[in-house]
Amino acid sequence: MALQDGALEISGLKKSYGRTRALEDVTLRCRAGTVHALLGENGTGKSTLVKVLSGVISPDAGKVSVFGRPLTAGSPAEALDAGVVAVFQEVFVAPNLTGIENLFLGYDGLFAKRMPLARKREMGEATLRKIARVPIDLDQVVGEMPLIQRQLIVVARALLRDPAVLILDESTAALDMNSRDALFETIRALVGNGRLVVFITHRMDEVEAISDDISILRAGRNVATMTRSSFDAKEALRIMSPEIASRSANGGET
Repeated sequence: MALQDGALEISGLKKSYGRTRALEDVTLRCRAGTVHALLGENGTGKSTLVKVLSGVISPDAGKVSVFGRPLTAGSPAEALDAGVVAVFQEVFVAPNLTGIENLFLGYDGLFAKRMPLARKREMGEATLRKIARVPIDLDQVVGEMPLIQRQLIVVARALLRDPAVLILDESTAALDMNSRDALFETIRALVGNGRLVVFITHRMDEVEAISDDISILRAGRNVATMTRSSFDAKEALRIMSPEIASRSANGGET
């Protein structure tokens, strides 16, 4: 896959659920070799956008291309083939399977069945060492693991797919500071190799720590895009929610 400057191109993306417009003409360009943060209040379309990009749902209108390759609407297999891997806001695991089985969940039919268990374990442990500060027992049933370990399993599963575009939707919410910092180091290594990381968070300190570019969604639209050097948390809050910013400026008065 040839990596180029325009890693992700989104044009005129729309998605409605009945009368609810989740996405309304989203147009966005994300550069290769960067972390592109997405900000927005709950209900502004961030998770819907992630599901469209990963092929889970089809948009009503608009186009998406990854490194110059147009994506067919609503095709998870094609998104994966193009290198788009998403870690969704929900922690999706198979609770009755072990850690090693969860790491390679969905690989059957590609190469996992032909891969010796020892090789799977080697790859899984090496990937987890990048993002986990404490050992994780890969023979333990995932449903018995604490939430932080389940989240790390899900992130490691995404990394094992060697993504060209990695989408992290609130993936740090369940992590402690040490694991979050380890994940940030891994993210920086990915973008250093020309990949793109789309990073969704509500935390301004994380935006300031990891992002290169920042886009803000409001009411299903991309209403602003800025570079890290021009980012201001208070201005971002004003753009995200003028009403909340106004109340904050007035000491909480309504």
